[in-house]
Amino acid sequence: MRRLILRAAASAVVLSSVYACGGGGYSSSSTPAAPSPSAAPPPPAANETTITIMRRNGTQSFSPNPASVGGQTVVFRNADSIVHRVILTDGTIDTGDIAPGATSRPFQMPNGGANYHCSLHPDMVGAVNGAGGTPPPPCEGAYCDGGAYY
Repeated sequence: MRRLILRAAASAVVLSSVYACGGGGYSSSSTPAAPSPSAAPPPPAANETTITIMRRNGTQSFSPNPASVGGQTVVFRNADSIVHRVILTDGTIDTGDIAPGATSRPFQMPNGGANYHCSLHPDMVGAVNGAGGTPPPPCEGAYCDGGAYY
């Protein structure tokens, strides 16, 4: 009899711990748990260059512009009050949406330089000089004005 009581007590302890940890127990709360906020990206590392986004007018929306970072790592920091999304004109880099005050993840810029734009605000354009300071490639396509980014 004593053994039966010990087993029953042990079973009760196991069952109560399973239900206490959310193992299928009923919850009277009808409100789902709020998702935890995503962590802000870390600040740029010492070997990263920051290109700041601030919607102004065309090439004045990015600083520095052009950026002399061909072959280097960059992050885009949104210093504006609205969302931006930077895409290299050739489509090889897409930052995704960058919220106001946020910074993109790091990206390796092409050695030969590149042209880019904000896909949400197509009049915002910028360029990256090639490694060694060579000028960016000629801009071609819908985001360019006369074949040059500026």
